[in-house]
Amino acid sequence: MSEKMHAAVTNAVTGTTGGAKPSTYVLVHGAWHGGWCWDAVAQILRSHGHQVFAPTLSGLGERAHLVSREINLRVFIQDVVDVLEEHDLNEVILVGHSFGGTTLVGAADRVPQRIRQLVFLDAVVLSAGETAFSRLAPEIVAARTKLAMETSKGLTIPVPPASAFGVFEADHVALLERHCTPHPLKTFDDPMVLNGPPGGALPKVYIQCVDPVYEPLQSSRDFVKTQKDWAWDEIATGHDAMISAPDALAEKLLAFA
Repeated sequence: MSEKMHAAVTNAVTGTTGGAKPSTYVLVHGAWHGGWCWDAVAQILRSHGHQVFAPTLSGLGERAHLVSREINLRVFIQDVVDVLEEHDLNEVILVGHSFGGTTLVGAADRVPQRIRQLVFLDAVVLSAGETAFSRLAPEIVAARTKLAMETSKGLTIPVPPASAFGVFEADHVALLERHCTPHPLKTFDDPMVLNGPPGGALPKVYIQCVDPVYEPLQSSRDFVKTQKDWAWDEIATGHDAMISAPDALAEKLLAFA
């Protein structure tokens, strides 16, 4: 087979066009979720010829049986770093949804040389010394801590209703109710350890979900809007955009390929 013919066959299989270089996406889920929540988005990205990893963080999803009081924010960050290092990934488009934004900040501080673009999807953004709880309103912190104590003696925070994530369609609600699992409480109260500002010198974009707005993240959004080196974008869907609007979200992510 000629070199030109081989290239044509490869492009037909991968969905890429001649000369286009596939990108690598690592998609990190938020609290109570797992890698499963990215299935629809990952399928679209792969159909365009890109490589996609959607790891599930320790103690959640299909790894819920591993939940323990030892799982803290540092464990979550290491989960993501391990994916990048074990697969020797470089030039990565690293996407974090909601609580997953904390792992982006940590991973960017530890292995910035492996990352090309940071995408914070309606996400928590922490500076050094901050915790996820410090970015939330005191009444939310109190409510989640109380529920954790009542349901698991402080081990995990129970799953909120789907409506809390801006998810209302019956099939989407069923998906969340089937797969979401209680979230390790300690990850919310573990301080972020950083050597510099969140995201460092890497390109950063924050995508806010605006229909409806997920109010608990307002503190993180307010911080981002004070930073001159962050880009800003919006998507007209609820907080769980990868569930409620996978096509629109994938289109935005493809712009970074």
